[in-house]
Amino acid sequence: MRLLLRFFGFLFAAGTIVFLVGVAAAAGMIWHFSKDLPDYSQLQDYEPPVMTRVHATDGSLLGEYSKERRLYLPIQAVPKLVINAFLAAEDKNFYEHGGIDYQGMARAAILYAQNIGSNRRPQGASTITQQVAKNFLLTNEVSFTRKIKEALLAMRIERAYSKDRILELYLNEIYLGLGAYGVAAASLVYFDKSVNELTLSEAAYLAALPKAPAALHPIRNHDRAVERRNYVIDRLVENGWTKQADADKARKEPLTVTSRGTGAHTFAGEYFAEEVRRDILERYGEKKLYEGGLSVRTSLDPKLQVEARKTMTAGLVKFDEAQGWRGPVSKLDISGDWGVKLADVKSLSDISPWRMAVVLETSDQSARIGFQPGRELGGAVSKKRETGLIALDGVKWAKAAAGPQRGRTPGSVSQVLAAGDVIYADSLLDKEGKPVEGQYRLRQIPEVSGAMVAMDPWTGRVVAMVGGFSFDQSQFNRATQAYRQPGSSFKPLVYSAAMDNGYTPSTVVIDAPIEIDQGQGAGVWRPENYSTGKYYGPVTLRNALQRSLNTVTVRLAQDVGMPLIGEYAKRFGVYDELPNYLSYALGAGETTVMRMVTAYSMFANGGRRVKATLIDRIQDRYGRTIFKHDARECRGCDAPEGWKNQPEPQLVDRREQVLDPMTAYQITSMMEGVVQAGTATVVREVGKPIAGKTGTTNDEKDAWFIGFSPDLVVGIYFGYDKPRNLGRGATGGHLAAPVAKDFFKLALADKPAVPFRVPAGIKLVRVDAKSGMRAGPGDGGRTILEAFKPGTAPPDNYSVIGVADADGRQQQAPPPDDRGFFRPGTGGLY
Repeated sequence: MRLLLRFFGFLFAAGTIVFLVGVAAAAGMIWHFSKDLPDYSQLQDYEPPVMTRVHATDGSLLGEYSKERRLYLPIQAVPKLVINAFLAAEDKNFYEHGGIDYQGMARAAILYAQNIGSNRRPQGASTITQQVAKNFLLTNEVSFTRKIKEALLAMRIERAYSKDRILELYLNEIYLGLGAYGVAAASLVYFDKSVNELTLSEAAYLAALPKAPAALHPIRNHDRAVERRNYVIDRLVENGWTKQADADKARKEPLTVTSRGTGAHTFAGEYFAEEVRRDILERYGEKKLYEGGLSVRTSLDPKLQVEARKTMTAGLVKFDEAQGWRGPVSKLDISGDWGVKLADVKSLSDISPWRMAVVLETSDQSARIGFQPGRELGGAVSKKRETGLIALDGVKWAKAAAGPQRGRTPGSVSQVLAAGDVIYADSLLDKEGKPVEGQYRLRQIPEVSGAMVAMDPWTGRVVAMVGGFSFDQSQFNRATQAYRQPGSSFKPLVYSAAMDNGYTPSTVVIDAPIEIDQGQGAGVWRPENYSTGKYYGPVTLRNALQRSLNTVTVRLAQDVGMPLIGEYAKRFGVYDELPNYLSYALGAGETTVMRMVTAYSMFANGGRRVKATLIDRIQDRYGRTIFKHDARECRGCDAPEGWKNQPEPQLVDRREQVLDPMTAYQITSMMEGVVQAGTATVVREVGKPIAGKTGTTNDEKDAWFIGFSPDLVVGIYFGYDKPRNLGRGATGGHLAAPVAKDFFKLALADKPAVPFRVPAGIKLVRVDAKSGMRAGPGDGGRTILEAFKPGTAPPDNYSVIGVADADGRQQQAPPPDDRGFFRPGTGGLY
């Protein structure tokens, strides 16, 4: 008995010693590994990289920019279904343990012992808290040292933060495949839904991904992905977090994902979105752009943007097709599966409804074509093959661009197309503009390019922008980056300088040949009108601008002086510095469409300075506004506790007045004449007040039109990227103005015909349209109402028709007589 007691005493003593040694060893190990643990307190102020999102005026998404595609959601915004799915998949006891799941660790240890020597990766037993510690503070190294540090950090994190805070960090940090970080981004990437719209099966699939997102790819490893999804659904039932009937239904649902791109998501807005990206990068730097979680509200009007893209590309294509057919994109061997070969040919992705196709066979009357197949989410070429026919009507436009057959209309399809030709095609339209089923029309990517900008003249907000035919083809934005000669569209600035220095719209200037001595060795410059050799003698400035007479503009520039014109050009933002050469008065300098549209906006708004902007407002990740374009002071907008009969809020506009409002109106009136009776008469078809000016450069290298209604300014240019002749007669009035007409028709379709605003002080006097002399009551011929500043009208007062006197008081104008000098749609000027 005594020996037995001694034995138990020995065992107790030995056990005590072993226990104490174990405790000491554990304490020493904890101390050792705790020495260089990361500071977990940084989690309190953790700001993960969050993508910047750019939106149009209606809230539609234009683009997303990020290094890690993540949207941060507070835990309160994550649905219970999603939370339960992740807990079921990763850590069902999350809300019970203190950071470490001892049962899970024991299970992992047993499996590790069983797998020794098998080269299998050890199974983890990490809780969500441990995963937070690993993802935020440690590395992915597979070692006991990392696991010990992970466990120690998990216990400390549990003591420092609430369970909800830990879960929030986890759900927003984890990588879930396809470039998506966090549940909010993954929901959009995989299903194009917000987390609140996810179904049980969709939430279960997302919850299955943290273990191995690449191995659970929904296309490449579809069966394994479905198996893991169903496993998560079973765990939800097992934990009592969903009903068996709902689970059975969810298991039967197919795993269908949506391929969601990362670029611009509003059709035709690619150039605009890229310009916004450049702006944000310049303002805040790369880190803020790609990680700052900015919310950017832009000025883009999606409806106007689509219309701008539609009209601009139609104009480019029309001009290009008139030059003839240049041949296929490339040639392809169509033996075997032509679809796989065609799928490898780079096609433009942003020119819908055009589609790339290959010619399979041809005859005199038609060609059978096969369209480029799409790709599945995993990258595999779709097995679907779609074909169609191009009949003779679909190639009638394709005259030979060179060779002996140049300019001849093709008599058969086989003259144009051959088997193996890679081309573009879209639906053939009937006379009513409806697609003919199964029939297609040959297309070609235009060589000519150009740009369009549409702007609100009162705020400078760019509502639409087209930077070229295809962003996928060229990211060079011709609206902001292409410096081109504006030609005669610059002349209104010359006339503005003249109007501010004693000239009136009725001032008569001689249109006749002129010679300018350019100095020693430079020879004599003889500017000519576009209609070479034709001069009109004495003409009013209004008629000179309507006909875009170069010699009159040069004489004005001589009289006013190029330094003053250069000052106006700088004031309007057209040029930074204008050399003192008279040729620059004819638009020989180089500028951008954006600058020209901004300058014309100042004519339209009465001479107030505007700054072009694509961004209305920028908010940071917390919703705080860090930038807004409208910097006007609003007095009374911060009224406390609602309405108490206080005065209405007032907007204080302190923007610089760059041009006399009366001069701005005179120029507007004269440019309205350009549309009504000058070089841009095609725009009259809009049927509403439009003012504008065409421009054509030497050798017809560029064709311009800048025009505006009272509330919308549009600028367009046509030209090759490497400037060359566009062809005889390729003027602004023939190329750019018709595109502007089409756009104005669409943009102003539901707008009333509002006349241009007449500033106080302007007197409208009836004058002879040709001579500019005051018209008497019985005068025949064509008379118009001309705008004069006080004291500048012809020296007679019997036929003054005032709209506003010098003090701003309105005066009654007589009704139009039977000669109709009031013409509809022009605000009463004609």
